[in-house]
Amino acid sequence: MKYMLLINAGAVDEDGGAAECSVEDWMAYDKEVRDAGILVSGESLADLVTATTVRVDQEGRRIVTDGPFAETREVLGGFYVIDVPDLDVALDWAARCPGAQGSGSVVVRPVAEFGG
Repeated sequence: MKYMLLINAGAVDEDGGAAECSVEDWMAYDKEVRDAGILVSGESLADLVTATTVRVDQEGRRIVTDGPFAETREVLGGFYVIDVPDLDVALDWAARCPGAQGSGSVVVRPVAEFGG
């Protein structure tokens, strides 16, 4: 079953990276996921200041604003999609993720599979 691991940083450093883990931590985790053969996809997201939010009002007009302007203390920094047997295994991989350390968190969500 496929699961998405949404990686939220609770604190970011001056370069926009997760403050509580190093690049080496991420490289090691990425290698583990790849070597285990469970990686479907994964990406790190660009700095939050590059984000753009799109909304459509009741009249169907597009409203575009810079940034997410979400009332949250966490910043979505990236994601992995993994293919593992069940939720327990997905939770084990999420706990190993450097993004789960300190003030960060990893949200685990099953990927909906529609017949096709």
